[in-house]
Amino acid sequence: MKLKIGIFDSGIGGFTILNSLLKTRKDIEVFYLADTKRIPFGNKKFIDIRLIAKEICNFFADKNLDALLIACNTTNACALDILENNLRVPCFDLINSVSEIVDKQIIGVIATQTTVRSLYYKNVINSKKKTLKIFQQECPEFVSEIEKEKLDFIKLNDLADLYLGPLLNENIEELILGCSHYPLIYDFLRKKINPNIKIIDPSEALIKKFNRSFAIPKINGYESLSFENLNFFVTSGRDEFSRKLKFWLGINKEIRLVNLRSNV
Repeated sequence: MKLKIGIFDSGIGGFTILNSLLKTRKDIEVFYLADTKRIPFGNKKFIDIRLIAKEICNFFADKNLDALLIACNTTNACALDILENNLRVPCFDLINSVSEIVDKQIIGVIATQTTVRSLYYKNVINSKKKTLKIFQQECPEFVSEIEKEKLDFIKLNDLADLYLGPLLNENIEELILGCSHYPLIYDFLRKKINPNIKIIDPSEALIKKFNRSFAIPKINGYESLSFENLNFFVTSGRDEFSRKLKFWLGINKEIRLVNLRSNV
């Protein structure tokens, strides 16, 4: 019997979580929800994110999930309690997962405006390791650039210099990619900073935590990625999302259009 797993994001950022998941196991059926109609989440108000979280719960309510993987850092920061209390299934989130693997003293976090201003990353990490210095940087334009069907590397280069500069001036030792979209340009970001600075993709910490809770069957030996049991849902732009799915994951799948009802 396959585990039924929910993944949601505002767009393609959740591909980083999905990819990390598929690299480790095949005993799963995935329901991937992208709220493309309201992307990006990262510049929305705290109260609006919480309303969106309730609607996401309504969407997943009839999917009989075994677990939810929260691929959106902004929703993670603003509405984790809503997801946990309404769905009543194990919820695995990026921020708490990555806080367990931080091991340097000076930490940089790049994230969306709303995630940074919530202070959730800073508070969660400091609750476990009080002596760490944590510097956060808002990156308001990264998501919209990464969501483009053709990446503009000149624009990305300018934005990376702008966003990374203040953190590098603080002599950070680790950099947390605090938005699930950012690992999609990991190779690009890696070239922008000193190789001695460790870059952390929270999706890897999340999947490790998930796999500790749901043991991988011994017969589930990894051979190659399987995209068989994946279900994709979007709130707008079905054809555009299909092209992005082909570009980033190399697959063609049916994309279903859904309505989450709110006008937020």
